[in-house]
Amino acid sequence: MKEDKTKTSMIKKSRRDFVKNTALFTGGAMLLPNLHMSGMANVLGNKKLKLALVGCGGRGTGAAVQALTADDNIELVAMADAFEDRLKGSLANISKAMGETKKINVKEKNQFVGFDAATKAMDLADVVILATPPGFRPQHFEYAVNNGKHVFMEKPVATDVPGVRKVLAAAKKAKENKLNVVVGLQRHYQDSYLAAIDQIKKDSIGKIVSGQVYWNSGGVWVRERQPQQSELEYQMRNWYYFNWLCGDHILEQHIHNIDVANWFVGEYPISAQGMGGRQVRKGKDHGEIFDHHFVEYTYPSGAVIASQCRHQPETMSKVSEFFQGTKGTVYTKGDNATLTDYNGNSIFEHRGKEDPNPYQVEHIKLFESIRNGGVIADAENGAKSTMSAIIGRMATYSGKVIKWDEAMQSNIDLAPDELTWESPAPVQPNADGTYNIPKPGETVVI
Repeated sequence: MKEDKTKTSMIKKSRRDFVKNTALFTGGAMLLPNLHMSGMANVLGNKKLKLALVGCGGRGTGAAVQALTADDNIELVAMADAFEDRLKGSLANISKAMGETKKINVKEKNQFVGFDAATKAMDLADVVILATPPGFRPQHFEYAVNNGKHVFMEKPVATDVPGVRKVLAAAKKAKENKLNVVVGLQRHYQDSYLAAIDQIKKDSIGKIVSGQVYWNSGGVWVRERQPQQSELEYQMRNWYYFNWLCGDHILEQHIHNIDVANWFVGEYPISAQGMGGRQVRKGKDHGEIFDHHFVEYTYPSGAVIASQCRHQPETMSKVSEFFQGTKGTVYTKGDNATLTDYNGNSIFEHRGKEDPNPYQVEHIKLFESIRNGGVIADAENGAKSTMSAIIGRMATYSGKVIKWDEAMQSNIDLAPDELTWESPAPVQPNADGTYNIPKPGETVVI
């Protein structure tokens, strides 16, 4: 997959700088370069595409701005979120980032709040952005496809196996109905990774037989419990720490690196075994998830990939991938890709400081495909990479070898399809305010 430089010449901005300026809108509105798309082939003539945003957190807000920037004739017409304050804040940030524009037309009546908000917003649109916590993604994606919408959806695409199966079924229908679906595994739209996979396909390092993938960092935000807050609202506000909403950080974050392993090896794992736990992040405000995981994935070809992720402050940070082939190695990190033989000689090097921003490119590609009558079908890979991370979580929680085919039969459903604000939270705290933590050797995962 070669990047079309003519469409991205105005977005020469590194991923590092972009994330620094935009991540979660911490401390203020998003900063965005002045981008403009021109000369886009448009088989739909002058049709204005209507956009709906479902999930108004930082990632959804950023994705909306990127979508509005990616196409000349698009209008944001509807927004949906469980919480009104998040929706209002998102709309303000989108408006500030876009400046004077006619592309934002979200009337008060089209600002939907609550558990039924997503479908109401999607009904008004041609293209939808799905950026809620991932526990809601399967039902939202299914609804979007059943109603003929083109989709950008964030990763992961589910938090449990029934959700993965639902997404796979909807992915098949989307492809049959020629609906475009882009999943926010943006490395597939990043020049350094595209250059590396091109070299792998040219057999530059031979067959990949092993590798190591990493997402080690200090962790993410914690939101304090507020007076009069229901347990359900508390968990929704702190979705990262509850598996029905997030799926643990091996899924929500480390999926990026696991997905790269699948992509470069050219297969999905057949089994996983590993270990994990909570040593540092273990308070009442840290829900039920682990703060570290180590998983060994085995692939049909015999390749074995070691995966590690950690959320522990004051420890080594590392977000990258390293693979060993029969003739050499490939190392990918951010904007750079390096291939080396076993004598230390350089095979190939990509230094991408000035590369187009992959977060923007994925939206440009989506709208180009919609306009040109193409079909981007990311959902199946998104579901299978989600499943890869889920079997890793199953392995660390249980301490057992988890086989893909057996895990795919699981009916353990973490995320309810039907919720109201009167519903009990799917996970309940103990009397002391703590939550039950998975225990290897005891926890049932299939």
